[in-house]
Amino acid sequence: MKQFTALDRIEALPAGHSKCYDVGRWSILVIRVGEDFYAIENRCTHDDQGLEGGELEDGAIVCPRHGARFCLKTGDALSPPAYEPVTTFEVQCQNGFFGVLI
Repeated sequence: MKQFTALDRIEALPAGHSKCYDVGRWSILVIRVGEDFYAIENRCTHDDQGLEGGELEDGAIVCPRHGARFCLKTGDALSPPAYEPVTTFEVQCQNGFFGVLI
Protein backbone atom coordinates (compact mmCIF):
# COMPACT_ATOMS: atom_id res chain seq x y z
CA MET A 1 0.00 0.00 0.00
CA LYS A 2 1.34 3.44 -0.93
CA GLN A 3 1.93 5.96 1.83
CA PHE A 4 1.61 9.76 1.74
CA THR A 5 4.94 11.55 2.26
CA ALA A 6 4.57 15.29 2.89
CA LEU A 7 7.24 17.31 1.07
CA ASP A 8 6.59 21.02 1.62
CA ARG A 9 4.01 23.69 2.33
CA ILE A 10 1.83 24.49 -0.70
CA GLU A 11 2.91 28.15 -0.72
CA ALA A 12 6.59 27.10 -0.85
CA LEU A 13 6.20 26.19 -4.52
CA PRO A 14 4.74 29.00 -6.63
CA ALA A 15 2.94 28.29 -9.90
CA GLY A 16 5.33 27.88 -12.82
CA HIS A 17 8.17 26.61 -10.63
CA SER A 18 9.67 23.27 -9.70
CA LYS A 19 11.67 21.92 -6.78
CA CYS A 20 13.59 18.70 -6.18
CA TYR A 21 13.08 16.47 -3.12
CA ASP A 22 14.89 13.31 -2.04
CA VAL A 23 12.47 10.65 -0.81
CA GLY A 24 14.01 7.30 0.02
CA ARG A 25 15.80 6.07 -3.09
CA TRP A 26 14.04 8.61 -5.32
CA SER A 27 15.00 12.08 -6.43
CA ILE A 28 11.59 13.59 -7.20
CA LEU A 29 10.96 16.79 -9.12
CA VAL A 30 7.68 18.46 -8.16
CA ILE A 31 6.31 20.93 -10.70
CA ARG A 32 3.44 23.33 -10.11
CA VAL A 33 1.40 24.48 -13.09
CA GLY A 34 -1.34 26.82 -11.92
CA GLU A 35 -3.02 24.99 -9.06
CA ASP A 36 -1.93 21.55 -10.31
CA PHE A 37 1.07 19.67 -8.93
CA TYR A 38 3.02 17.01 -10.84
CA ALA A 39 5.81 14.78 -9.56
CA ILE A 40 8.29 12.97 -11.78
CA GLU A 41 11.56 11.20 -11.33
CA ASN A 42 14.34 13.78 -11.53
CA ARG A 43 16.28 11.84 -14.15
CA CYS A 44 16.41 12.09 -17.91
CA THR A 45 16.26 8.55 -19.28
CA HIS A 46 18.63 9.56 -22.08
CA ASP A 47 21.71 10.26 -19.95
CA ASP A 48 20.66 9.94 -16.28
CA GLN A 49 21.08 13.68 -15.66
CA GLY A 50 18.59 15.68 -13.59
CA LEU A 51 15.59 17.43 -15.12
CA GLU A 52 15.66 20.18 -12.51
CA GLY A 53 15.88 23.57 -14.18
CA GLY A 54 14.23 22.33 -17.37
CA GLU A 55 11.75 24.60 -19.15
CA LEU A 56 8.05 23.85 -18.87
CA GLU A 57 6.07 23.89 -22.09
CA ASP A 58 2.67 22.52 -23.06
CA GLY A 59 2.37 20.01 -20.20
CA ALA A 60 5.94 18.78 -20.55
CA ILE A 61 9.36 19.41 -19.08
CA VAL A 62 12.36 19.84 -21.38
CA CYS A 63 15.65 18.29 -20.30
CA PRO A 64 18.12 21.15 -19.83
CA ARG A 65 21.01 19.15 -21.34
CA HIS A 66 19.81 17.72 -24.65
CA GLY A 67 16.21 18.86 -25.09
CA ALA A 68 14.33 15.59 -24.55
CA ARG A 69 10.73 16.28 -23.48
CA PHE A 70 8.71 14.33 -20.89
CA CYS A 71 4.97 14.48 -20.25
CA LEU A 72 4.26 15.75 -16.73
CA LYS A 73 1.14 13.58 -16.37
CA THR A 74 2.38 10.24 -17.69
CA GLY A 75 6.18 10.52 -17.72
CA ASP A 76 6.24 9.46 -21.37
CA ALA A 77 9.25 10.50 -23.43
CA LEU A 78 7.87 12.85 -26.08
CA SER A 79 11.00 13.55 -28.12
CA PRO A 80 14.49 12.23 -28.80
CA PRO A 81 17.07 11.73 -27.60
CA ALA A 82 15.00 10.07 -24.82
CA TYR A 83 12.82 7.09 -25.67
CA GLU A 84 12.05 5.61 -22.23
CA PRO A 85 9.56 7.22 -19.81
CA VAL A 86 10.37 8.59 -16.36
CA THR A 87 8.51 7.43 -13.28
CA THR A 88 5.65 9.63 -12.13
CA PHE A 89 4.17 9.92 -8.64
CA GLU A 90 0.69 10.82 -7.49
CA VAL A 91 0.61 14.17 -5.68
CA GLN A 92 -1.85 15.01 -2.93
CA CYS A 93 -2.45 18.18 -0.94
CA GLN A 94 -3.33 17.76 2.73
CA ASN A 95 -3.56 20.28 5.56
CA GLY A 96 -1.62 22.97 3.69
CA PHE A 97 1.13 20.60 2.50
CA PHE A 98 1.75 18.78 -0.75
CA GLY A 99 3.33 15.37 -0.95
CA VAL A 100 3.61 12.19 -2.94
CA LEU A 101 2.28 8.68 -2.58
CA ILE A 102 5.10 6.15 -2.50
